[in-house]
Amino acid sequence: MGKTPHFFIAIPVEENLSEEFANWQDNLKQKLSYKVWPHRKDLHITLKFLGAVEENQLTDLREALKSISHPALTLTVGTIGTFGKHDSPRVLWAGVTKTDQLEDLYKKVEIAATSVRFPKENRPYKPHITLAKKWTGSSPHTAVLPEIKENYTMREYQMNVEEFVLYQIFPSKSPKYERVETYRLKGGN
Repeated sequence: MGKTPHFFIAIPVEENLSEEFANWQDNLKQKLSYKVWPHRKDLHITLKFLGAVEENQLTDLREALKSISHPALTLTVGTIGTFGKHDSPRVLWAGVTKTDQLEDLYKKVEIAATSVRFPKENRPYKPHITLAKKWTGSSPHTAVLPEIKENYTMREYQMNVEEFVLYQIFPSKSPKYERVETYRLKGGN
């Protein structure tokens, strides 16, 4: 019997922006030592990480997510930052400006998930697009950070959000995330 599949709910990054962020990754790989550089088709803004999900709970979740009504929105994405230790951060990310509309969508997804027995997220919501994970560099990250911040801090783009997606994770594939179901936002095409 195989492992229980893992899932998450996220906003996919538009095709043109995923190309732009893939270019960022290509440039940053020359300067930074991270173990994992997500495939451009895997770039997303997480709304809720679910982990292992049994089939019956997945069915209930899909129904709960269908009940979410929310307008399409526009987000500002870009800039660059990190999570974790200053010298060896665990995540390098492109920022997402947190808006009331995005916070509202996040809360609706959280309510839908907790209504079907998923644990509530207790950490504050920090929307971002992961560009790299797991620092492996021998020299401190801080040695290259000033140059990177200077080159990427002012780069921002508008991203139209017309859907959110339930994804399944396939760790051995690339890209490793597959759409299970797409949920349209009001006013989305």
